[in-house]
Amino acid sequence: MRILHLIDTLKAGGKERQLIELLKGLSKRERIEARLVILSDSIDYSYVRRLNLGIYFLKRRMKRDPLLFLQLFTICRQFQPDILHSWESMCSLYALPIAKILRIPFISGIVRDAPSKIRFLGKTWRRTRLTFPFSRIVLANSLAGLKSYHVPRNKGCCIYNGFDFSRTENLIDKEFIRRKYGIQTPKVVGMVARFHPRKDYATFISAALQILERHRDVTFLAIGAGNNLPTCKEMVPVRYRNNIKFLGEQKDVESIVNVFDVGVLASYADGISNAIMEYMALEKPVVATDHGGTREIVVHNKTGFLVAPKNPGQLSAKIAFLLNNRETAMEMGRRGYVRLRDEFGLEKMTDQYIGLYRVCNKNVFN
Repeated sequence: MRILHLIDTLKAGGKERQLIELLKGLSKRERIEARLVILSDSIDYSYVRRLNLGIYFLKRRMKRDPLLFLQLFTICRQFQPDILHSWESMCSLYALPIAKILRIPFISGIVRDAPSKIRFLGKTWRRTRLTFPFSRIVLANSLAGLKSYHVPRNKGCCIYNGFDFSRTENLIDKEFIRRKYGIQTPKVVGMVARFHPRKDYATFISAALQILERHRDVTFLAIGAGNNLPTCKEMVPVRYRNNIKFLGEQKDVESIVNVFDVGVLASYADGISNAIMEYMALEKPVVATDHGGTREIVVHNKTGFLVAPKNPGQLSAKIAFLLNNRETAMEMGRRGYVRLRDEFGLEKMTDQYIGLYRVCNKNVFN
């Protein structure tokens, strides 16, 4: 079975990470040949170059490049994929006419979040409304995402993100990480996310300041880059700048998460968060916003806590509880690990994708 994946870029991000995880899983399966089309030459996940698959780089010269359509058409004629799987709305606009002309089943995998509101006639609304009718399957990584985008029931499918536990092997020594980033407190709380409008770093920082007003034995780490980073830095008074550190974009995220006592995600519209999966893989209790698909992975009062959006008081209270109740925190972390292993493993995700591909193309048999 031949699968052609399409994505705009492989810069650091949630859907990009999950595409790489899926390609890892598919590369280990017999009678599956996956190839990848990228509409740029940006690759932050260098591991993809070591996988046994063909990669095509198609760079757009303009916003709507007719030459790119012709290049993609040629690739499809030569490779003859059994499935076209698009991970981006722009890729879908190029690929859908080709899928129809060549009669290739098309999977739209653009639903990767779960916003409470989608602006009527906005770019997101237009692209999803255009692609849904012509897609064999509309794929989301959360049930909340299917609901948010009003995906038709006869086309909607949810496959949760999968985690590759090999990522937690060969971690950098904790003491080295502490020295490298100047962590001098016994307790560490962290949040891994881009500084993007859908990530609520303002609430995370406000909660951190509330805790630091009472206790100075905690360091808060913010890991990620983005346009909102300068504004968030300005929220931190000078006296707390040794306790709230902005580390920027990091390659060894798992090694940094390994020094956390609590993993936090304050956000507005996540599907299934890769950051939360990283926390759980390293047995960290989670405190996260009760929104979107987060409630599908975090079990409240069992693997962590879910808190109301934009509520720094509630967020700080749950963080403080875990910092002050070490045994409870460790037990929640262990339960989170077991849940991730059983429900969100890479093998399980890969099996579900292969099953979906076979359903979409009934002419392909075992």
